[in-house]
Amino acid sequence: MISSREKILKAIRGCELENKHLPSLNFGECKQEDLLAKFSQTLAAIGGRCRKVGGVEQIDAYIQEAGSKYPCIINAVSELRGFNIIDFVNADARTLASTAIFIVRGSVAIAENGAIWVTEKNIGNRSLPFLCQHLIIVVTEEDLVVDMHDAYEKNAIDIDGYGVFIAGPSKTADIEQSLVIGAHGPLSLEVFIIESSSNKP
Repeated sequence: MISSREKILKAIRGCELENKHLPSLNFGECKQEDLLAKFSQTLAAIGGRCRKVGGVEQIDAYIQEAGSKYPCIINAVSELRGFNIIDFVNADARTLASTAIFIVRGSVAIAENGAIWVTEKNIGNRSLPFLCQHLIIVVTEEDLVVDMHDAYEKNAIDIDGYGVFIAGPSKTADIEQSLVIGAHGPLSLEVFIIESSSNKP
């Protein structure tokens, strides 16, 4: 007499499933997208802003104007005026707490989710992107990629060491699903994208 267990196992063995191919991971067909438009749209959806500029001069002008309102600006992009991150590399959180604006260079900007890869080498001090009131990230058009697959291919994480993906300003909706911007980090994120023909920062 065949037990129920053997009947079930026999039925499973007799069940032949159709072979299916694994999904393709080739995202090459997405390469023709307008990456800048897609990145700008995604970034706006998560609370950030994107500006395309012709060169570093336009960013300098923006920072100069902001400097009249915010006395404490820390700049980690050496090609811009007011490069002063060297003075804050070893500063503690109390010293950095009054930072109004922090400017840093991003390595990769992802159109799919609006995230930007920032390395420790460019940050100078790991606390600054999270303690400042307003965060500015500078990238070039060449830094734009379609998705995370492209980002991981482009990133040299084993060389960079520490790095972080930053997507928009600080946000939370823990309480009653009410969105609050800047609850425990920057109130705003502004991304400057320098045109391809311009000098890279």
